[in-house]
Amino acid sequence: MKDRKGRGPRASIAAGLVGALLGGCASELVTVAPAPPAQFERLGRAEGKACGMLGFLATAYHFAPIGLNSRVERAYRAALESKPGATALIDVTMSEDWAYGLIGTFRCVTITGEAIK
Repeated sequence: MKDRKGRGPRASIAAGLVGALLGGCASELVTVAPAPPAQFERLGRAEGKACGMLGFLATAYHFAPIGLNSRVERAYRAALESKPGATALIDVTMSEDWAYGLIGTFRCVTITGEAIK
């Protein structure tokens, strides 16, 4: 049996699977840095870095996230801890570096910004 556009059930199933797979790659928006208070004191530049790994075995089989999902939050926390008394960051930038390893890919996030209190 074919649909209105002349496609068979295999095409419909394939389209549904592709849609489901692409939809599974979506996530919610995450606020990295909270909004600053009306008045604050600048403490200077702060930087924090956190890494995770996506792996096991050969490149085509990287499937197990290890410390990957929390690395942005950990990098932000490390940046705050780099300046004593800091409660937040403003002018935040984030960069990501990655490299292949023997058992997976290593992915590191660096958060930099102006520390405030």
